[in-house]
Amino acid sequence: MSAMEQLIRAGLEEMGLSSKAAPDAPALLAEYGRRLLEKNRVMNLTAITAPEEVAALHMLDCAALLNFADLDGKTLIDVGTGAGFPGLALKILVPSLSVTLLDGLNKRLDWLAETAEALGLDRVTTLHARAEDAGRGLALREAFDFAAARAVAGLPVLCELCLPFVKVGGKFLAMKGPEADAELEEAREAIALLGGLPAGVYPYSIPGRSEQRRLVIVEKTAPTPERYPRRWAKIQNHPL
Repeated sequence: MSAMEQLIRAGLEEMGLSSKAAPDAPALLAEYGRRLLEKNRVMNLTAITAPEEVAALHMLDCAALLNFADLDGKTLIDVGTGAGFPGLALKILVPSLSVTLLDGLNKRLDWLAETAEALGLDRVTTLHARAEDAGRGLALREAFDFAAARAVAGLPVLCELCLPFVKVGGKFLAMKGPEADAELEEAREAIALLGGLPAGVYPYSIPGRSEQRRLVIVEKTAPTPERYPRRWAKIQNHPL
């Protein structure tokens, strides 16, 4: 057993997630991490390069969502997936989850597709598109139980990009830091316009780490008006 797998296994147990994660999840997450670090030598996938940091700040950070959302048998779109976080990690943890990984950089998606296949994962779709364009398409609009994002954009912007993908009755999961409470206050008007309702800000911690984490959950209570999402220039320059 690799050191990364040991850290992930111990972390899941400490977070109370061992029974919620697939039995082979620690080994697969560790292999995912190994592949990530190997590919990171030739492609910019992550600034985190120590195996123990990958285990904590990528794998266990994503795993924390299982304490706040029942993903079993559900559909999820990861908007701006980057190196696959949180979408691919959640798929490994909950194999019955169907995941769509959306990103604007095709070479990252190619690597994610190769990684998913190497790990034996099914129901993983990669989508090369801008979120504001994909969110207007009928095929994906209000088609998912969950949308998730672990992005640096402010919450009003993330809500406009992500809520259009969520079906009524579904949820948007925004992974944030200690600024989450203030961001939610700024986003309340946007959330209402987009058919959402704030469900709360949930603090969580990662074993062995001092950083504060927050998960913002927004429930989708009504269809998003057709005019949203707007074009990127308007979203960026005039947030809701």
